[in-house]
Amino acid sequence: MPVAAREASIYTGITLSEYFRDQGYNVAMMADSTSRWAEALREISGRLAEMPADSGYPAYLGARLASFYERSGKVTCLGNPSREGSVTIVGAVSPPGGDFSEPVTSATLGIVQVFWRLEKRLAQRKHFPSVNWLLSYSKYLQALEPFYDSFDADFQNIRRKASLILQLEEDLTEIVQLVGKDSLNESDKITLDIARILRDDFLQQNGFSSYDCYCPFYKTVAMLRCFVSYYDLAQQSLEQAPADQKLTWNQIKQQTYDIFKKLEAMKFQEPSTGEAAVTAWFKEFQDDIQAQFRSLNENLV
Repeated sequence: MPVAAREASIYTGITLSEYFRDQGYNVAMMADSTSRWAEALREISGRLAEMPADSGYPAYLGARLASFYERSGKVTCLGNPSREGSVTIVGAVSPPGGDFSEPVTSATLGIVQVFWRLEKRLAQRKHFPSVNWLLSYSKYLQALEPFYDSFDADFQNIRRKASLILQLEEDLTEIVQLVGKDSLNESDKITLDIARILRDDFLQQNGFSSYDCYCPFYKTVAMLRCFVSYYDLAQQSLEQAPADQKLTWNQIKQQTYDIFKKLEAMKFQEPSTGEAAVTAWFKEFQDDIQAQFRSLNENLV
């Protein structure tokens, strides 16, 4: 496309979005990608002999990006009949070489409230959606706290614990590559295995399957609660084991094998069967986890 057309593209898109918003629609506008728009802006700025800033981009790059993203939001439209509309902007940034310190990416991160980092290595492993779970973030969590608390008072603690497990796995990965998994202590082995299940059976979804194409919030919360419960109880069993009985992660996994395999198969619960049926299944499974570990701990005494 001509340089001028590329530079005008995102403004054309947002203007069309506002046109439908003013009719009372909720519009999602995808800009792919703002990096190419910024390159066109840089080229036009160079031809106008303007003073270049970082990497040759004009000094007003951040202001132009901010004015674009600020046109999103929910509004009450003027006139009759009374109506409300909204525009949601989804902007893709393609930093060269994955360098997040380059001007377009750093300016965008300073403006947007939600960031999904897409990882090439996850896509190559056929892990979809290929969103990096450690570097992606949302600044709306505090705004959503009342909703989370009304839905399930424990959800935020459960989510934080699941994030911590994934973070611990990332920290342990380098050690495993250097000295091998067998050299880790038993607590770290539990962390690695539960993190693997979280990655493969919770964060990875198959959009073409009936059970995985969408996941209602009640199923998400129930799955996370089961993962975290199993992890916590396994760690407690290690800590509470008598000194004269050396308990290992392999022994715990063997004695709770049925429960462990059900953890991997939780995602196969069909949301189409209804909330009541799915919730009842997870409630029964949660009770089974508690009973299995109660029995395990009694045998150790």
